[in-house]
Amino acid sequence: MKFKTLLGASALAVTLVACVTNPITGRKSIQISNDAELQQMALQEYKATLSKSKVVSNTLDAKNIKTVGMNIKNAAERYYKSIGREADLQNYNWEFNLLEDKQLNAWCMPGGKVAFYTGIMPVCKDATGIAVVMGHEVSHALAGHGNERISQAMIAQGLGAATGSAIKSDKLQQIFQVAYPIGAQGVLLKYGRNQELEADKMGLYLMAMAGYDPRQAKPFWQRMEAQSSGSRQPEFLSTHPNPETRMADIDKNLPTALEYYKAAGGKL
Repeated sequence: MKFKTLLGASALAVTLVACVTNPITGRKSIQISNDAELQQMALQEYKATLSKSKVVSNTLDAKNIKTVGMNIKNAAERYYKSIGREADLQNYNWEFNLLEDKQLNAWCMPGGKVAFYTGIMPVCKDATGIAVVMGHEVSHALAGHGNERISQAMIAQGLGAATGSAIKSDKLQQIFQVAYPIGAQGVLLKYGRNQELEADKMGLYLMAMAGYDPRQAKPFWQRMEAQSSGSRQPEFLSTHPNPETRMADIDKNLPTALEYYKAAGGKL
C-alpha cells in the first residue's frame, strides 16, 4: 500500500511539473524527458540511418521533399511566433531527405530530422500529397510525441518522478533505442491512436498554413488505405486510426484548415 501511495504521488508530481499543451490543438500531454538530450540522440540516430541508406538527391521527388519540408517548417515558425512561442522551436535543426527504399513510410525525429522513403512517393503523387505526409510527420515532432512516448516508458519503469533531467543518460539511451530502433525497417516509433489523430489535425492545419490545399488530405489517405492487402498494412498505417475515424476527423477539422489555407493565399 505504501508503494502504491508513493507511486501515486510520483505520478501526480509528474503531472504537475511536466504537463505540456499543444499550441495548435490544445491537447495536453506529459513530457518529462529532456528535449535537448532527445534531440541529440535523434541527431546521432539520423546520421546512422543516412549512413546505412541510399540518399536520393537531384531528382524532382528529392527536391520536392526539401521544398515542401521548408514551406511547412516556415509556416510552423510563423504560427509559433504569432502566439509568442517561437522559443519552442529555437533548438530545431531541420533536415529533409529522401531515402531509396520500397517501404511506404516517412518519419520525423525530435528536433526536425525528416526522412521519406521512395516507396511512398507514388502515393503522394505531387507536392500537395507530400505536404499531407510532411505535415503529419512534422506534427509528431512539434507536438513532442516522441517525448511523450518515452516519458510513458520512463513512468512505467518508475523513473523521473518530477523531471527527466535526473535520469542517467545510459538509461534514457536504452529507452530511446527501443522507441527509435535503427534497422531494416528504419525508424519506427509506435505512436498511440490519440497521437496519430492529433498529428492528422495539426498536420492538416500546417499544410494549409503553408499554402497546400487541405482538401487533398482525404484523397491521399484513401490512396494509402488502398495499398493495404488483407491484414497487412503499410508500416505508415500500422498504428493509425481506422479509416472511418480518420475521415470523420478530417471533415470535422477541414473548415478551420480552409481558413488557414485562405489566409495563406489559397483559393477556395
